[in-house]
Amino acid sequence: MRKAIVVGSGAGGCMAAKELAAAGLAVTVLEAGRTFKPFAFDMGVFELARLAGLFFDERMISLLFPEMRIDKARGDGSLVHVVGRAVGGTTTLATGNALRYDRYLADLGICLDAEFAVLEREVPQTTDHRANWSPLTERLFDAFVNLGLDPQVTPKFMEDPTRCVACGKCVLGCKFNAKWTADKLIEGVDGVTVKTGVVVESVIIEGRRATGVVVRRGPKREMEAADVVVLAAGGLGTPPILEASGIPAKPTLFVDPVLCVAAPWEGAGLDRQLPMPFVSQQPDYILSPYFDWLSFYFNKGWRAPSGDIVSIMIKMADASVGSYDGRHLVKPLVDSDWETIAHAVDVSYDILEEVGVPRDRTFFGTLNAGHPGGCFPLTEAEAGSLHHAALPQNLHIADASLFPRSMGNPPILTIMALAKRIARNAVQ
Repeated sequence: MRKAIVVGSGAGGCMAAKELAAAGLAVTVLEAGRTFKPFAFDMGVFELARLAGLFFDERMISLLFPEMRIDKARGDGSLVHVVGRAVGGTTTLATGNALRYDRYLADLGICLDAEFAVLEREVPQTTDHRANWSPLTERLFDAFVNLGLDPQVTPKFMEDPTRCVACGKCVLGCKFNAKWTADKLIEGVDGVTVKTGVVVESVIIEGRRATGVVVRRGPKREMEAADVVVLAAGGLGTPPILEASGIPAKPTLFVDPVLCVAAPWEGAGLDRQLPMPFVSQQPDYILSPYFDWLSFYFNKGWRAPSGDIVSIMIKMADASVGSYDGRHLVKPLVDSDWETIAHAVDVSYDILEEVGVPRDRTFFGTLNAGHPGGCFPLTEAEAGSLHHAALPQNLHIADASLFPRSMGNPPILTIMALAKRIARNAVQ
């Protein structure tokens, strides 16, 4: 039986593993993290520690919550990068947004309509959560409408919507098993084996074929052999592996920066609401209500209690400028990025003013990023195969590294559609 190795167990990795197993391959998924466990500590205790000033660097969260990895970019220490390291990848920490956004892939001639149609049946998605919205969320929705921002209810990945208690902690893991995560794709699937705590260092390439990968388990280095290798370690995980394999990445990293514009609002309760319940799509950015836990704990400007803050999230499409080699993260924001942020901030001010918050009461969150990609961008010449030209024929990428540019949108659904096609192509 032919053997396949899939590196990473997030949206792309699990989808690729599922498709490869369905094609009759024996699939081994290699995951650097462990089985995911939702954040289990008492948030009240941490709020007291926050008020005492004990949290001073975002990277501290990894000590308490190993599944969340935090990095800071060189040259711009304010830009914090958040990724998940566990079975399920970053889907375990995401807010579960099932948004299709394949505009730039379509521009290359890549049509994923068939894959998205299958995903509608294969992966649980729902917009039936408005009944759980708070009065403030409804008021914000009306403000978006009044300003001509065309808000749309966000489809969510939900395993069982009846279990959702709108606790507001989606980004810390779902304790109630309401949120769907990518590891469900390979749960109980014959032919798929998951190995955790395994760090893949490089791909072994002999001639023009990948014959396996070099892995590290603690102090031990070993080789895992395979007939097909799929890298789905994410936008910050796949490029260093390929760099170490002699295949250089392009300095075209994007990260979909996020900035929240917030204000005090007694009894707001956004910390106990479904994050991003609706979205407004604007040129080069989106807007949505969102309580930013990272800013709450580590940004000194967020002084009010968690239940007394209203916040509008800006997620923008940034320029493809940056790199990561596994040690040095370089991600500058260019002039056009700052211009987009400035425009989106002004619109956020308008939204808050529409619900009664004057501009002089607002404050900013921590500029952070959670959707890295773009270091191996597809071109029109690769639109048919979805196989990057720099790779051996049996080595594939199945994550956001392939995206031609930043989407400024949640990428999970689009990554799964892309990975589904790539895995099928890999066995042809």
